[in-house]
Amino acid sequence: MSETSHPSHTSPNGIVVAATPLGNLADASPRLIDALSTADVIAAEDTRRVRSLATALGVTLRGRVVSNFDHNERGRAAELIDAARSGTVLVVSDAGMPLVSDPGHALVAAAHDAGVPVTCVPGPSAVTTALALSGLNVGRFIFDGFAPRKQGARRQWLESLRGETRAVCFFDSPHRVGTTLADAAAILGSARRAAVCRELTKAFEEVKRAPLGELAQWAADGLRGEVTVVIEGAADANPGAEDVATVVGQVLQREEAGERLKDAAKELARANGIKAGELYEAALAARNRVR
Repeated sequence: MSETSHPSHTSPNGIVVAATPLGNLADASPRLIDALSTADVIAAEDTRRVRSLATALGVTLRGRVVSNFDHNERGRAAELIDAARSGTVLVVSDAGMPLVSDPGHALVAAAHDAGVPVTCVPGPSAVTTALALSGLNVGRFIFDGFAPRKQGARRQWLESLRGETRAVCFFDSPHRVGTTLADAAAILGSARRAAVCRELTKAFEEVKRAPLGELAQWAADGLRGEVTVVIEGAADANPGAEDVATVVGQVLQREEAGERLKDAAKELARANGIKAGELYEAALAARNRVR
């Protein structure tokens, strides 16, 4: 079945996916306020949160408010699709854009299949906000949801990113982010640049940009608040580092500091997106020339 895009204006009936503020209420758009006040049904990740948001914005919800979260959205889809045939169903998550590691996909996919109009009220997103604030090369990026909780799965996921040349953005628990960063430093290289963004748009917003090794130490005891991480792509971690000669000096410096030449070459190769064997041989040759 072919899929057709729909107009960007709010339809008199259909599904409307709307972004809500991450924390700063001033980020609520006029379109969001209008959608909240006029929707016939509001499908919310947390009904209490959307009612609190409406109160804070001075909006009266005239529509029926129903829950639409991870564990009930598939079962709820048919009911909401039926409601969208004759009215407007507004879909919101607790913060940011629905469907981006939040509920909404099952409903939007079902709406397309059923020929029900779908449109979007764009707005805040932790992903694009973190990318913009990271100060890293994020012209090409991937978003990978939440970092895996278990170490085995997390390390396997990080291994898959070893040669990824695009920046990767992901969410993490404030209690586990230190461990995630330590694993990332071990697998991707402690020199790979990254940024940890927490409490975006809120009073205690903080962005810490540094090599992964430094970030792992900084976050070792955990952080507070919502956390979004951006790790620079392998080819971008050190511009020009794909040239082995530019990294050889770093390998020799680390050997002089007491590290095994092979270990230093392996880690710096990971961090710079080059072959470990090639870097090791070049560093060995350079060391022999010096001697």
